[in-house]
Amino acid sequence: MNSLLTMSSFIFPLVTFPYISRILLPEGTGRVSFATSLIYYFNMFAQMGIPTYGVRACAKVREDKVALTRTAHELLFMNILMSILAYIALGVALFTVSRLYDDRTLYIIVSFTIALNAIGMEWLYKALEQYTYITIRSVIFKFIALISMFLLIHHRSDYVIYGAISIFASSASNIFNFFNVHKYIDVKPVGGYDLRVHFKPISIFFAMACATTIYTHLDTVMLGFMTTDEDVGYYNAAVKIKTVMLSIVTSLGTVLLPRSSYYVEQGKIKEFDRITTKALNFVALLATPMVIYFIIYAKEGIFFLSGTSYVGAIVPMQVIIPTILFIGLTNIMGIQILVPLNREIVVLYSEIVGAVVDLILNLLLIPKLAATGAAIGTLIAEISVFVYQLIVLKDQVINAYRKIHYGRIFIALVVSCLSCIWVKWFDFSSVLSLLISGTLFFGFYGIVLLILKEPLVNDIFKQILSKIARNI
Repeated sequence: MNSLLTMSSFIFPLVTFPYISRILLPEGTGRVSFATSLIYYFNMFAQMGIPTYGVRACAKVREDKVALTRTAHELLFMNILMSILAYIALGVALFTVSRLYDDRTLYIIVSFTIALNAIGMEWLYKALEQYTYITIRSVIFKFIALISMFLLIHHRSDYVIYGAISIFASSASNIFNFFNVHKYIDVKPVGGYDLRVHFKPISIFFAMACATTIYTHLDTVMLGFMTTDEDVGYYNAAVKIKTVMLSIVTSLGTVLLPRSSYYVEQGKIKEFDRITTKALNFVALLATPMVIYFIIYAKEGIFFLSGTSYVGAIVPMQVIIPTILFIGLTNIMGIQILVPLNREIVVLYSEIVGAVVDLILNLLLIPKLAATGAAIGTLIAEISVFVYQLIVLKDQVINAYRKIHYGRIFIALVVSCLSCIWVKWFDFSSVLSLLISGTLFFGFYGIVLLILKEPLVNDIFKQILSKIARNI
């Protein structure tokens, strides 16, 4: 189910963004990207780290309906209260900053994500591992949004509509979450509420969210204030491909958080270590070929997704695409290892390091290199986070990293590159180039790993064959 959810998350932009980018051009997509990144800061304040903390807190008490209900009510109340304060702060900003006031309609529409996320209680559904419901609901709303984009966006001035439909695709389904929650918890008050028990852990998760948001969205915001909407559009095109690939790589960590928390709570440390090792291996096997392929075929990827008007996005994409690997690994080390072990303070420190590095490099590089400077800052920031977490966790993860078969991955990558590099010698369209090269590259990568008997790849292949055999 989470694989299907992940697929919908990258199929939606792959289908819509080629159309949208050619209609709105870099300036239009840059405006929406800047607005979305800025509103994300207010949403971060409203969420207070609850999206991650809530999964762990609810997963620990999911066998006790009364305790689960009490926890969910407490977190929902805190979320709504902080959302109200976030809207007050946003209102002040809209009427005092001319850069925002001139496009206030767009910011107001995009800000609906704050209210919808507050009532959505996505953390509860993830804690209960309701991935079938989450997936079906998400896919339906994304499909409606996809159709709406083709029907309603036809001119460069339609960027506000694009912002509205984007929010609809990502957050409108939370309305159903709110009305469906009675199936899992009691709607009526159960008493015995104690908000204070959440203050300390939430404060840490909130600080983590602040640090993460700074170095994941600060680049776009700083580009918007320091350069032009066109530069933001270039950077957004580069980040769009990275985000699509990253959603695939981090999907496993998202699913395993409630399971990891449950294993730790039950004292099943061997099971905890087993899925941690498998998760790190999964990221290495999946992220590495993505990085290599999209560095080689960055131009074709950008032209396919955004059009030839986005030449300025090619180099930023080549610079930022390696973050897929580092974010994938830190996602496992941070969210799947440190958080279930109640060591989220380490995650916070690592993200503060990343935020400081990103801020300093952005200030130095964006004025000179624009989108490429922002990409460099983000890459080095993610490497900094990875190195910090690796140093802290070296005793716990060193065996897991040793079990990754680097030699097999390297051989598979060499064969994959040789199999598809000739495609660049011909004047194919970007679509045909990606289709041929992608099929060859990832096809040979998987085949070589199977021949070399890579354990995880073999396991996945056997599972697929067994399911096909059962359905025949």
